[in-house]
Amino acid sequence: MERKGLRGGAAAVVGLSATVALAATAVAGAAVLRFADGLRDYDTAAAGPFDHATARLQLVERPDGTTAVLHVRGIDASAAGRTFGAHVHNGACGTDAPAAALGHYNADAHAGHVPVVVSAQTEVWLDFTVDATGAGDSSTAVRFPVQPGAHSVVVHAAPTDPATGLAGARLACLPVEW
Repeated sequence: MERKGLRGGAAAVVGLSATVALAATAVAGAAVLRFADGLRDYDTAAAGPFDHATARLQLVERPDGTTAVLHVRGIDASAAGRTFGAHVHNGACGTDAPAAALGHYNADAHAGHVPVVVSAQTEVWLDFTVDATGAGDSSTAVRFPVQPGAHSVVVHAAPTDPATGLAGARLACLPVEW
């Protein structure tokens, strides 16, 4: 993988695969990271609403935190009106390999805090509701940076339970690595 000015002044593009690209641009003291690709299916043996979906994630990293914006397109029309949980996870994603994404990215865990608090303030939660066109959008702002590494955005079968952070089975994922 090639890295050029990832956090620097001019725009840079880093190739991750034939279909995944990441761009980082400095914007008023912030790094803007963009990821776009087809979602990886966690169950290729059965048809699901995300079989032909694509996703884009933008992370805007500032000294005081991170803003995440997720756009998912090409979701099967049968899912219109449903809300799905979506979270940044600690591991990479791959087809038919939901465990590879590991657990949720949690700022408390990465900072070594005990106990680890599970909440929308310590994790990146991006739940979205599918509209009639097969699209879903979400955004959130957190007060921590997401550390570089092989991460993913995992789409779950249910909305996130605010008390536990759980959102049901893992359906699909978007690789996000920088």
